[in-house]
Amino acid sequence: MKNKKVIAIILAVVLVVSVGVLAACTKKGGETEPSTEPSENNASVAVKVIDIALSSEEYAFAVNPNDSELLESANKFLAEIKSNGKFDEIINHYFGDGEPAMISSAEEDSSKDQLIVITEPGFEPFEYTQGEYYTGIDMEMAQLLADYLNKELVIKSIDFDAIFSTLNSGGADIGMAGITVKPDRAKLVNFTDTYYDAAQKLIVLGNDTKFDECKTKEDVDAILATFDSSVKIGVQTGTTGQAYVKGDEGFGFAGLSATDVGFNTGSLAVSAMLNGDVSYVIIDEAPANCIAKAVNAMN
Repeated sequence: MKNKKVIAIILAVVLVVSVGVLAACTKKGGETEPSTEPSENNASVAVKVIDIALSSEEYAFAVNPNDSELLESANKFLAEIKSNGKFDEIINHYFGDGEPAMISSAEEDSSKDQLIVITEPGFEPFEYTQGEYYTGIDMEMAQLLADYLNKELVIKSIDFDAIFSTLNSGGADIGMAGITVKPDRAKLVNFTDTYYDAAQKLIVLGNDTKFDECKTKEDVDAILATFDSSVKIGVQTGTTGQAYVKGDEGFGFAGLSATDVGFNTGSLAVSAMLNGDVSYVIIDEAPANCIAKAVNAMN
């Protein structure tokens, strides 16, 4: 029989992350909060984030490849909000003491001048839902971009790995989902200028000490390299974390012998780890910190 406490945590973290009740999960500048790691005052945590970057990547918007005008406008928009301080203001809503904005989506209507944005809203703090609203860094930028273009905003939820084919086929205008620029994706979509530096991080159970002495990426990789296919690592399907485990020439990832297990969201991957279905999770840094904070608050 499954441990009742573990089941309660699993159900709670999926609910918490999916409705987006957490706002600020990391300090401004991307520094991780100590609450995800054990300490004298927090001797027992459910999960912990190994604070070593496994990759270096950049986020951008993905644009319908047949809409060069939108690509140009989106780049001008990004340059403007970076120069006038608006981007820093949005970042402060999630990594500082600001208040996240709640974003509404209009109903899609071909008779109206609309901006159709597709996203996978399980990637806090970049995109997530709170009740009937969307919120997150990308969603706030989506609203600002729609205003900039004098269009009505429509947000459509979609699985992350379907974003690029949907844009390529003309099914939407732009994708905003913490998207890492990658050569194979660039064959399907156009990328805007980048706006955020990101990294993959490893999440382990709180009582796992294998990585505690690691100081560098090479230290972490050396341990990961000892795992065979019987070790399962949870990832979000179609993301950089999955590429890190499987191997990817475009990213320069050699890959691991461990088996990747894909989930629709990072929170589901962590839930599976708590339930014993996978041993580790590799996802983007900001969501990793958010999920760890949510789980440990309930521990």
